[in-house]
Amino acid sequence: MHLTRRQLLAATGAGSAAALLSSCSGFTQQDDTEPGGSGGPGTLTFTTWGTDAELAGFQSAITRFQDAGGGTVTLNAVPYEQMFTNIDAQIQAGNPPDVFRVPYYTFGGYAGAGQLLDLSGHLPADAADRFTPQAWAAVQSGGRPFGVPHHTDTSAILYNTALLQQAGITDVPTTVDDAWTWDELAAVAAQLRTSLPADRYPFAYNWQGNGVTRWLSWLFQADGRFLTDDLAGPAIDSDAGRAAVDFTKSFFANGWVPANNSIKSSTYAADTWYSQTAAMVWSGAFNIPDADSILDFEWGAAPAPVRARGGGDFGGNALVATKGADPELAAAFLDSLTGADSMKEFCEGASLLPTRADLAESGIEFQVRPELTPVFLGQASQVLPQDSAQVASPVMPGIISVLQDQLELAFVGGQSTADTVAGITAGIQAAVSR
Repeated sequence: MHLTRRQLLAATGAGSAAALLSSCSGFTQQDDTEPGGSGGPGTLTFTTWGTDAELAGFQSAITRFQDAGGGTVTLNAVPYEQMFTNIDAQIQAGNPPDVFRVPYYTFGGYAGAGQLLDLSGHLPADAADRFTPQAWAAVQSGGRPFGVPHHTDTSAILYNTALLQQAGITDVPTTVDDAWTWDELAAVAAQLRTSLPADRYPFAYNWQGNGVTRWLSWLFQADGRFLTDDLAGPAIDSDAGRAAVDFTKSFFANGWVPANNSIKSSTYAADTWYSQTAAMVWSGAFNIPDADSILDFEWGAAPAPVRARGGGDFGGNALVATKGADPELAAAFLDSLTGADSMKEFCEGASLLPTRADLAESGIEFQVRPELTPVFLGQASQVLPQDSAQVASPVMPGIISVLQDQLELAFVGGQSTADTVAGITAGIQAAVSR
């Protein structure tokens, strides 16, 4: 089943959140619709979901690996909504795929449960130096790599040029060095609120469903944490934590976002922007191809705002091998998939961001709207290793549920900032104590 990015988003929102999160808190029931396990000596099975562009990139990388004599790889492409139900059932049955794709916020659950292959000693000696520090930190468990970072994505601001100009906003930042501050963003939002009719809004934020992890960008911009340095306890009860909750609550109180732009909404932020109901939207680069193909208005991209520092969500996916896979063959395949040529081709075609340090520094060019590439590369540079390491924590699936419940109460339920921070703190403590 091949999907456009827009169709994939519809399959990965709030409706599928419970199914995805269950993949790290207990096994789901057996589903025998997809084959799994090794195909024999010299053969690997690789399971993933993906858009047409992503699957084409994977197939090209597989061909490159096979042509180099690396072995035979069978690609199993499945719908996202079935991906982790199948993986969990196959792990339980003892016939998992050798290699599979996993979001960073789900990676820790598998690594922490001992279900992945420890790649220590199997990857090239310079593997850690190949990747950006924040990407390498996202595939560590107990100080050892249990995967390789394949690509990342992070949210910048897509804006409707005409709606901003009608409000008198013509000076839009283009680099992280001149990004709006929180106060400047608030002033822009207030200016838009005055200019726009009541049924249009300054912006929409992309924190629906499992995208609640994108709320953490505000915490990071305030130079805060949600886990302690050792990832063993809550750390959100801080000035930064309260500032992040306060500021994002103000989006609703001031009418800067639609009332249905909440965490548990079934309306995606990108759709609100596509319909010109919002002048701006926080979005990953993956939305660029769809926006370019369907929108009939002029639009551009700007970096996310800053407070104490820059910060952003660490999205994207890692590639992992299951514990029973041939370690040398699996490691060689993962090494090939993250080679410079394979990663560059994949990211440029799918509008995603590389995790290799050399590609992040020298740059890539998206095949669609290449002039926007520097905005997203610059935004990705604002993610710190300490941020991505928290997102990849083994307890992240449980924390996602806590954030969803508590932020929904804060945004649309009238819960105070103090009670919200206390609720998140208690929820995180329960998650790390399990």
